Amino acid sequence: MAKFEARKAQQKVEAVKEITSEFSQYDAFIFTDYRGMTVAQITDLRNQLRAHKTTFRVVKNRFAKIALNDLSHRGTDANLVGPTAVALIKGEDASNAASKVLLEFAKTNPLQVKGAYICGRLYDPSQVEAYSKLPTRLELISSLMGTMKAPMSKLARTLQAVADSKQN
Repeated sequence: MAKFEARKAQQKVEAVKEITSEFSQYDAFIFTDYRGMTVAQITDLRNQLRAHKTTFRVVKNRFAKIALNDLSHRGTDANLVGPTAVALIKGEDASNAASKVLLEFAKTNPLQVKGAYICGRLYDPSQVEAYSKLPTRLELISSLMGTMKAPMSKLARTLQAVADSKQN
């Protein structure tokens, strides 16, 4: 008796390879439901995200599941249900900025954030919102530098005031 083996259409295999290759270039993924959005709204969102090293792409769920599992991004399957568009993000600071753009855009348009996969962690919609409210890495560093600089500048002003008072 012959063994049954499902035939894979070469076109589908190539599509999965292409998506896997594209997804491997990105660090983070934010999954959205774009139902009800017009082409103009999607184009506007893509233009806003492009400024933050982010690509917004409508994906076929089955292909995206296979690609993400091949890249060892496990647990993302729950976000790939229904019409799905994925924000593909390069860089840690870009993920914060992209989440801010998506949530701000969702306030006035029929876009829903389903979840995210950022830095190896899965986020649900409420966690994505909380993540978007965090300051970026550069903002934290500048805040830290300002805090570290304050005592030194105060000491310098005090020493200068002592030197000025002794000259008079």
